[in-house]
Amino acid sequence: MLLVAVVIAAAAVALAVSRVGSPASRRAAAAASLPARPASYLGVYEPGAPGAYQPVVGFARAAGRQPDIVGYFSGWTQPFARSFAERARGHGAVTIVQIDPTYASVPGIAAGVYDGYLRSYADSVRDFGHPVIIGFGHEMNASWYPWGHGNVPPATFVAAWRHVVTLFRGQGARNVTWLWTLQADTPGTGPVRSWWPGANYVTWVGIDGYYYRRSDTFASVFGRTIAQVREFTSKPVLLSETAVGPTAGQAAKISDLFTGMRRYATLGLVWFDMAQHRGVYHQDWRIEDSPAAETAFRRGVRDELARARSSPWRRHEVPVTSSLLKVPE
Repeated sequence: MLLVAVVIAAAAVALAVSRVGSPASRRAAAAASLPARPASYLGVYEPGAPGAYQPVVGFARAAGRQPDIVGYFSGWTQPFARSFAERARGHGAVTIVQIDPTYASVPGIAAGVYDGYLRSYADSVRDFGHPVIIGFGHEMNASWYPWGHGNVPPATFVAAWRHVVTLFRGQGARNVTWLWTLQADTPGTGPVRSWWPGANYVTWVGIDGYYYRRSDTFASVFGRTIAQVREFTSKPVLLSETAVGPTAGQAAKISDLFTGMRRYATLGLVWFDMAQHRGVYHQDWRIEDSPAAETAFRRGVRDELARARSSPWRRHEVPVTSSLLKVPE
C-alpha cells in the first residue's frame, strides 16, 4: 500500500507540474515575420478602432486600395483586440498596435510590476498566430507624454522596452514586429540614439511626422530624424503616423509625402485619417472630404507604391548628395 501511495503521490505531483507550466511551454510558439521591402505598405489609423472597422473600408474606397496595415492605440490594461485583428486579416491587412503606458510606471514596467498584464497580452497575440506590429511608448523622444523626454530618463525607458520584448518572446509571441517609434524633428530634446534599445529588441523603426505648414517638405519633416537613425542602425523605417493638413496645402503636399516615402527608401506610410481640433497645430487630416486631396492620394498610391512594388529597389534613387542612407558597416 505504501508503494501504491508513493506512486499515486508522484503521479499527482507530475500532473500538477504539467498544469502550472507556463503558457509558452504548453503551446507552440507563434512565429510570423513581415517582408521589409521599401515603399510597399499603405496603412491607416481611423477613429473608432478597434471597436469599428467600417471607417477603414471607407478609407480604402477613397485611397483606391485596401490598406496593408490598420492601427489602433491600446490603453494600459486593455487586452489585445483580437476580433479587430481578425477583421483586418480578413481584409488583407496587418494590425499595428501602439501600447500607451500613461497609467503605468515606466520603472515599474522595467521591474516586472505589470508582468501579469503583459503575459496575458502576449498570450493573446501568440494565440492569434499571425503577424502583429506592436509599438510601446511611442514618441518617447518628445516631451508631451509622461513616458517621454523630461519625464522619464532614456535609460529607464530602454530598460522597460527591453523587458516588454523579452517577456513577449518568453511567452512564445514571436509573431510580433517590434516598432520603435520616434517623433520626427524634435530639436532640443537630445539625440534620438539615447532612446535606442538595441538591434536585438527592434524589428522596424517608426517615425511619426506631419505637414502643418506650407513650407513643410519631406526633407524638413522627416529628413533630420532619418539621418540620425541611420547613424546607428540600418533597420527598416516606416512612416508610422503621418498626414498632410489643409493649411500645408494638402493636395499638393500629399504628392511630396509619397515621393519622399519612396525616394528615402522607407517601408511605406500609415495615414492618420482623423480630424483633430485641439490647439493651433491640430487639423482635419482626412482625405475623404476633399476631392483634390483624395485625387492626390490616389495618385500617390498608384504612382509611388505601385511603381516601387513593380520594380527592383535601388538605393541610388536617393539623391547622391544625401547622407541619409549611410549606416555603420
